[in-house]
Amino acid sequence: MSTRVAITGLGPVSNIGIGVGDFLDALRNGKSGTSRIKSFDTTGFPRVMAGEVEDFHPDAILHRLDPAEWGRSSQLAAAAARLAVQDAGLDPATLAAARTAAAVGTTSGEAVIDVNLARTWALDGYPATEPHDARLLPAGRLSAAVNHELGLTGEAATIATACAAANYAIGFAFDLIRQGEADIAFAGGADSVARHTHAGFLRLGALAEERCSPFDRDRAGILTAEGGAMLVLERMDHARARGARIYGEVLGYGATCDASHMVAPDRNSIARCFRLAHRNAGVRADQIDYVCAHGTGTPTNDLTEALAILEVFGDDPPPVSSIKSALGHSMGAASGFGAMACALAMTHGFLPPTINHVTPDPQLAGIDPVPNQARPADLSIVQNNGFAFGGNNAVVILGRGDA
Repeated sequence: MSTRVAITGLGPVSNIGIGVGDFLDALRNGKSGTSRIKSFDTTGFPRVMAGEVEDFHPDAILHRLDPAEWGRSSQLAAAAARLAVQDAGLDPATLAAARTAAAVGTTSGEAVIDVNLARTWALDGYPATEPHDARLLPAGRLSAAVNHELGLTGEAATIATACAAANYAIGFAFDLIRQGEADIAFAGGADSVARHTHAGFLRLGALAEERCSPFDRDRAGILTAEGGAMLVLERMDHARARGARIYGEVLGYGATCDASHMVAPDRNSIARCFRLAHRNAGVRADQIDYVCAHGTGTPTNDLTEALAILEVFGDDPPPVSSIKSALGHSMGAASGFGAMACALAMTHGFLPPTINHVTPDPQLAGIDPVPNQARPADLSIVQNNGFAFGGNNAVVILGRGDA
């Protein structure tokens, strides 16, 4: 198919910055957005660090949604979409006239609501449940919140493929536009820091104590995080006709499922996902200038990802960095933030750093993690990785969009 898909707007609601300008500055300067958890009581938890969006005030961003009627993850998704509209320079008339869809990835949906309901049921029984609270729970409300906030009447899909979900959403939106089902699509992800998510990763032994240090020899795990990350995807001719600024374009994507283990990644399946994404995008591995890694900071994930990269790219792969070192792991929003980082890196000519990198890991020899400081770079084609529990893998390939 000849239809090209441009990226014309970015809407980050993150712990390193809300809005493109702040997000870009923090990304380039290696700012950390993690700190001691404030959103729930951490008494009894031996690990208490996370990446919360402490400066998020939904009333200051949202135009239509009443925050009291929507959970935090829905608010993050809708706020990110509203910021993306503003960044893309889309007016309401254009949105109303165009065929516009929304796809939101998530891991836990309205996790905070889930915890509150479970507490009520455990302490006071099911009859004590407030209908209002139960109404906020369904994960499908995340994409509905985007449509409601923006007044969209097109397709609204919530994709719950865990920590690769935003990449799945980008691929889904890409296909809608390429197949002529939409002219504009909002794609990304949202999740919230919540007690049960934090406890789950703690019980798995996957939480770091102080910081996330991807690709470091002494890496010890993830830090849970949250945020909303939404991108505006648009038919290239539609974007150019309205004089839009173009960050880049989606060239293609690949998706696989390991179908073998719920939490252990599979090198062969990941490598196959890379190759599928390259083929779908019509590029060769040696044309990729940068890989935005899944890079969670766990010993197994980083090693498996690195070995898959070396298998596909050979002994001299492109630079590979992880922005989770700064943001923590924002679950369903993670690869959405990765896609934004890729688009901004191409536009502004730099490699985002992997911060908290102290000691190179000899097992990862050949991998350049762009340690601690951003570097100037001329990037034409980049790869954004997303992997998830359940063996779900999704990789998106982006190009500069000037060809």
